[in-house]
Amino acid sequence: MGNYNFNEVIDRLQTASVKWEMTREVYGTGDVLPMWVADMDFKPPSEVSEAITDRVNHGIYGYTFITPSASKAVQGWVKKRHGWEIRKSWLFYSPGVVPTISMAIQAFTDPGDKVMLQSPVYTPFFGMTEENGRTVVNSTLIYKEGKYEIDFDDFENKLKQGVKLFLLCNPHNPGGRVWTKEELIKIGDLCVQYDCLILSDEIHSDLVYSPHRHIPIASLKEEYAKITLTCIAPSKTFNLAGLQASAVIIPDADLQKRFKEHQHRNAFFGLNIFGITGMQAAYLHGEGWLEELLDYLKENRDEIVDYIKANIPGITPVVPDSTYLIWLDCRKMGLSDDEIKDRLLNKGKLALEPGAKYGPGGEGFVRLNFACPRDTLRDGLERLKKAFS
Repeated sequence: MGNYNFNEVIDRLQTASVKWEMTREVYGTGDVLPMWVADMDFKPPSEVSEAITDRVNHGIYGYTFITPSASKAVQGWVKKRHGWEIRKSWLFYSPGVVPTISMAIQAFTDPGDKVMLQSPVYTPFFGMTEENGRTVVNSTLIYKEGKYEIDFDDFENKLKQGVKLFLLCNPHNPGGRVWTKEELIKIGDLCVQYDCLILSDEIHSDLVYSPHRHIPIASLKEEYAKITLTCIAPSKTFNLAGLQASAVIIPDADLQKRFKEHQHRNAFFGLNIFGITGMQAAYLHGEGWLEELLDYLKENRDEIVDYIKANIPGITPVVPDSTYLIWLDCRKMGLSDDEIKDRLLNKGKLALEPGAKYGPGGEGFVRLNFACPRDTLRDGLERLKKAFS
């Protein structure tokens, strides 16, 4: 038994929880078990709560700046977990990765420019591109023998069309792939060759299961570092999304200048006081908690795979290398996306993310969040079985 109790079931109702309290708005019913939004039903490391409590107890919440000690905590974390030595001058901050995606699109492309992504992929990749008046260019991933691969011929052909910015999701959401060094080198070389910037969303990079290992693409070659913005955050790793704090690593001086100017035009000058405090505490003191969390999540993942194989033959789970999200292939059942949704909500009383939301290639899939206590997980699996019985 470890030091942390991930089996504790915590009531999240009446806490303004999107996951638990917005199912009526999103799904039309409140009578469902929510396993959709990507946040965890676990408390963060106690050191994070203590640091925030100490800051609350100080009692004055005036203007704040991001302290050198906070940046040092980010640098130390990235070096220790991912072997990448980053300088303080490379660090910029943002309330979240999605705002960073939007800022990068605005700072480095013009209306009408082409932005490439790889579906099925995290929905805001589409949303932020389209809402900023840019053109989505999609190089759809190949789904082969239960995992996703990159179609590099298609990837290069799309780059030849004059793509300005490529949105890389590594580890990939929803498929859970951790891209290998060889794959990242192919991506990096092609983006250098065709003069395309990379925004690498690495928000799930700390949630990787052995034997897989996350590699920041910008750490591989100096040429990649010059064209890459890397997004990281403690939000997924430590369940701190509500604190709204993330970091952007930009090694290139010209990209730094353009990004900073854009932030200033939009009057962004820093993070909120509790975001800074929580981020620093998590990166300084959260490693032991994270190691236990990863063991717990891996057991949850494996239990899902075993349960589905034994009880729901119509579903094929895509076993994730990373993340606490599992992508479920429901196509063997021959149901439409609407029929899948109807069965989940009305028969199983279960709220999952519909696959079509993630773009071409997502049809016939659903995404399940397994970052929850084991009792909640088992309830969810019984509901999943009931939905398709």
